[in-house]
Amino acid sequence: MKTKMTELLGIEHPVMLAGMAYVAVPKLVAAVSNAGGLGMLNPSIYAPEGAREAIREVRSLTDKPFAVNITLWLPGARENAVVALEEKVPVINTSLGRADWIINAAHEYGGKVLATVVMHRHARRSELDGADFLIVTGHEAAAHGGDIGSLVLIPQARAWVNIPIIAAGGFCDGRGLAAALALGAEGISMGTRFMLTQESPVTDDIKQVCLQASAEDTLYSDRFSGIPGRVLKTKMSERIAGQRIVSPVKALSAAREISQMLEVPLWKLFLQSLKTRRSIWSLARQAGEAVGLRKAVEGGDIDLLTFPVGQVAGVINDLPTCKEVIEQTVAEAKEVLEATKAKLLA
Repeated sequence: MKTKMTELLGIEHPVMLAGMAYVAVPKLVAAVSNAGGLGMLNPSIYAPEGAREAIREVRSLTDKPFAVNITLWLPGARENAVVALEEKVPVINTSLGRADWIINAAHEYGGKVLATVVMHRHARRSELDGADFLIVTGHEAAAHGGDIGSLVLIPQARAWVNIPIIAAGGFCDGRGLAAALALGAEGISMGTRFMLTQESPVTDDIKQVCLQASAEDTLYSDRFSGIPGRVLKTKMSERIAGQRIVSPVKALSAAREISQMLEVPLWKLFLQSLKTRRSIWSLARQAGEAVGLRKAVEGGDIDLLTFPVGQVAGVINDLPTCKEVIEQTVAEAKEVLEATKAKLLA
């Protein structure tokens, strides 16, 4: 299946892996790219040299195009962006911050930049800054989706800008891909679907919990990371969703944990927080979400975890390989489009 997404990014199928922290690791990234999609590494859990090693590990596992996700709102993001540019990563995905300097630097070596947005202002700014694609994230998505559902957001975004768009939020199969194409997108991004694959590093017991979840078994709140986002409904996430503030002790503990993980001095972490207009409370919530993601990979009591899961968990009921996911998605999309065409001719 050929679209502007496949042509401009040099991939076989218009399907990409969402950049999920602790989940979008080199093995999963390479599996998606080797299957003809666009794998995406999330380096937010690494200090800069760790990010460099992860990028090189991806390259050792695949010779296909792949991407690196840079969430500029996060501590250490600028440093990891510099590493990605130095390594000449083929595709860089930016979000939650002004990325004109990344776009300019990537274009110098022929790289492409995808900008993740949920609203008109950010979409227009990204286009003016020179982004090659937009990833528009609907309300159904895991983690940081917007307030508008994909069915409305995709055609809106298509009217906002002249550059191609990729749809995210609520996609897990060929029916979704066909719908996204019909609404004006050039392809789809999938997170929860690829999290529930054989190559995903998430533990089997947590995968089984997600497979049994319904679309109603998620929560959407700004309490989890400081900005609105969706996670699996657990005892822990329900408790956090009801919290008004984080205790000072927990906030400091969380800041120390991020400081150690990213090898960033605590004072510098506070300074970065001020520059991005975040409070220590927001930083604490972000750290809590990161811990939940890590435990989802390492294993732990599901009731004590908080980690992003999209509403499509209610549709997914198997654990295929990444190759099977992509091949089935594309084949089903073609069947749906042909069947729709036949209905119109009947």
